[in-house]
Amino acid sequence: MSEWTRKGGPPDPQWYPAVKRRDLIAKGYVGELSTHSRGSTVDVAIAHADRESAPKPACGAPDADTLDFGTGFDCFDPTSETAHRQLAGGAAANRRKLVEAMRAGGFKNYAREWWHFTLADEPFPKQRFDFPVRAE
Repeated sequence: MSEWTRKGGPPDPQWYPAVKRRDLIAKGYVGELSTHSRGSTVDVAIAHADRESAPKPACGAPDADTLDFGTGFDCFDPTSETAHRQLAGGAAANRRKLVEAMRAGGFKNYAREWWHFTLADEPFPKQRFDFPVRAE
């Protein structure tokens, strides 16, 4: 991701509508070294089979099975901040519900991304794991 951001480029309406690609690291949307590579960070949402699913988001990855969180996953925009003040419908309540559930499970939220959670007492806070992934 770091190398990709350095290539630059204009804002992208689906993924980072108000930020230039080369600014994604500086603005905190992309980590120079991903916390996911430590094995203690996950991206999650809530879905209920008995509820209406979220509309296709204006920004980020659509997921027809999740509740409405105001944006899709990986929308690098201020509207993705967990406590963003101008959310339509039940998106703010859904974000609070997700944060509370994950906190109860021992995870802390990254405030810039409503979907991003790291284990509070992660076993390898400084270690990055890098290994080849092969399709077999």
